[in-house]
Amino acid sequence: MILHLAIRREWDQARAAGRYPWSTRGATVADVGYTHCSFEHQWRGVRERFYADLADDELVLLEIDESRLSSKVVVERLDGAPDDFPHIYGEIDVVAVVGERSIRV
Repeated sequence: MILHLAIRREWDQARAAGRYPWSTRGATVADVGYTHCSFEHQWRGVRERFYADLADDELVLLEIDESRLSSKVVVERLDGAPDDFPHIYGEIDVVAVVGERSIRV
């Protein structure tokens, strides 16, 4: 399982629309080329680095079953990242999200 930190409002809109176009905060998959994800031990760092100004209730941690994705996942280190992260080379299929966690750091 891989994880994706999402803005709750955007995730709610995605579920209604049937597609989630966001790669990361403020950028779509069309902009970046892939969806940023993390492993369990990494998401808190992502939250602190990119989402620190948002309240916990404005965020949701999506649990993604890789076997339900229509796009491939590549674990790689890009752009000077401190660790290898999973990237989905496409959008997150809504059906691949098997759980949603409230954020509590």
